[in-house]
Formats: sequence, C-alpha cells, structure tokens
Amino acid sequence: MTASQPPSWSEERIARLALAHVVEPADPATWRDVATHGVEQTWASLRSPRSSSRWSPRAVVFDPEGAILRSERSGARFLIPGDEEWPEQLEVLGGCEPVQERCGVPVGLWVRGAGDLAAIARSAVAMVGARASTSYGDHMSMQLAHDLVMARVPVVSGAAYGIDAAAHRGALAARHGLPDGVTAAVLACGVDQVYPSAHANLFEAITERGVLVSELPPGEHPTRLRFLSRNRLIASLSRATVIVEAAYRSGARNTVTWAVACGRHVMAVPGPVTSALSATPNRLIRDHEAELVADLDDVLALLSPVGQDALIGHQEPATLVDLLGETETIVLEAMPARGTIGVDELAIRAALPVPRCLVELESLTAKGLVREGDAGRWQLTHRHLDRRRSVSR
Repeated sequence: MTASQPPSWSEERIARLALAHVVEPADPATWRDVATHGVEQTWASLRSPRSSSRWSPRAVVFDPEGAILRSERSGARFLIPGDEEWPEQLEVLGGCEPVQERCGVPVGLWVRGAGDLAAIARSAVAMVGARASTSYGDHMSMQLAHDLVMARVPVVSGAAYGIDAAAHRGALAARHGLPDGVTAAVLACGVDQVYPSAHANLFEAITERGVLVSELPPGEHPTRLRFLSRNRLIASLSRATVIVEAAYRSGARNTVTWAVACGRHVMAVPGPVTSALSATPNRLIRDHEAELVADLDDVLALLSPVGQDALIGHQEPATLVDLLGETETIVLEAMPARGTIGVDELAIRAALPVPRCLVELESLTAKGLVREGDAGRWQLTHRHLDRRRSVSR
C-alpha cells in the first residue's frame, strides 16, 4: 500500500490549511462562505480588519509556515479536494441540511497511515455503537468487521472504546488484507494524538494496514462538538452505516442521522429487548429506519444492485425433493406416511391416470424415495421418511 503524496503548497492549499486551523470543523457560517466565495476569499475576509467573525482573532495570529512544519513533522499528509487520495464521497455533505448545527464538506483532511483513503471510502461500510458495549456487541462487531474485510469491504469507524474498537480489531484480524487498506479510523482529534490513550497499539496497527483521518490539525484534542462534527465524516465516507449497540440517547444515533442525510444505507444489528444497549438498534428496526442485519450476507444483500436476490446466502441447499418435477411431487405427496398403497388407490389420491403414476413411481424409485413391496404395493423409503420427520420438527 503506497498512499499518494499531495502536491506542493499552493495558495488554495495554504488557505484550506489555515481555515482548518482557525475555524472549528463543520461551522455552518464558514461553510456557506466557502461555498459562495471560495476558500481563498473566505480566508482573506477572516484576516481583514473589518471582519466581525468570531474566528478573526485566531486568523490574525495564524502562522502558516509553522502549521505546515507541524503537519509535515506529524507524518500526516494534508489532503484537499482535487488530490488523488481525496474521497469524492465527501462532496455529498455540501447538499445536506445541518444536523445539530454542524454541516459542510471539510476544507481539508489530515491522513496518516499506509492505506489510501479514497480507495477505502469507495467500498467501505461504517460500524458505530456504544462505548460501554457488551460482550455480545463486541462479538458481533468483530465478527462482522472481519467478515466484511474477508469479502473485500473495508471498515470505517471512530476508534473509540467499545463497538468502534471491536470493529477495527475485527477488520485487522482478517487473514488477508486489501491492497489499499482494511480500515479507516476517523478521529475527533489530531492524527498525531492517541485518544483514548489506551488505544496506542490499536492506532499503530491501523496506520500499518489502513489510515487515521481527521479534519483537525495535529496536536488538537477532542471535544463534544468535535465528535458531532466527526460523525458526518464517518457516514459520508461509507456506503452504509451499521449500528450494533447504542442506548436510547447515544452519539451513534447522530451518525445514523448523517447517514440518512447522505442517502446511505442504514443497518442495525438487533439485540436482546432486556438490554438497554439494544434500545436504539431495535427501535430503528421497529420504526423502519434501519434494515435488520445479522451477518455478512445480510449486509452484502443490501449493498447489492437492485434486482439481485436479497436472500442470497440464506437459502438452504437444494435437496433431492426440491428438484423433483411437478408430477413426481404430486405422486410423492400422495404416498401415505406409514404403510403401503396400491397403484389404483394412489392414482385416485393423486388425481392422475394409473399409467402416469407408474411412470412417476419408477422415477421416484430410481431416486431412492419410494420402493415397491409385496403384491405390487408401494411405500416411502426411510430416506424420505427421515426428511418428513425433520420438516415436522
């Protein structure tokens, strides 16, 4: 995996770097200015003595050379729209209404790791949920993330405790990797920060087989508002969002709201009705706001193009009886479960001529489903009787 390096520091790149340092992520007023006037004019306006923006005091003292140096020393690359590694999926955020007063396409992203963010985002699935997860939630997250990567689908999450960490670990545990990375961790702090601190080893593993991503500069620490801003990136960088466990009031619900706003699939893993941490997934399923998923096949079916069999992977293998012709099935079902039957009586029960019954009985005999006994009477074989008993159970 070799990530592309951004080009030299153009005026636009410096303006985006400056805005990312000075303005809090997803600020609605700044996003409107950028969308209307462009990043360079927006940055120049913030530095103007006539500016009344709350961000102007920061803009006046901003040191672009120092910021560039810190970015390079952090080992991260600063991406902007137009770069080869910039995920085009983020552009959908430009048309979304604000969620909890956050909105907009990020002006830039810091990315650290061996993976390629654009390639990961093209086919990724996001997994989110509770920090204080249960063993059930951890198991489901790890198993599903592992299976997704084995199916060549990368996993995006937020690197927090609980479901996030389980999802990243499951992706990293897949025995074969993806050429551009198996997982992306979207952070509410700088990519050079380890939050939570207990995840130092996890972060290191992610940089080796994926990427750490943030719209916050190196050195920045998380806040509640930054977590809310981060959630829109998780949702937009993925084709679908799967919520595994979440209490009634959960930050993961915010990510689901962003997924809906971005037009992405929303899926939920059901849980015990006695568990408070299953309240949000179960409610989303009940209210038809999310599709129920229990395993890889469920997720892939929902991601498949319209018209493909949504139950693929869940169908039982076809049995010999399933492959019988229509008339063979009629004769077989007319056979008594116990004892024997003469061909004349069987013909009446099957509503078929006797010669036709004899033809079908010969075919069923060849397939081992019936046999002819004494005095020309017919009965089911043990093979078919065993099948009937298993179906009745």
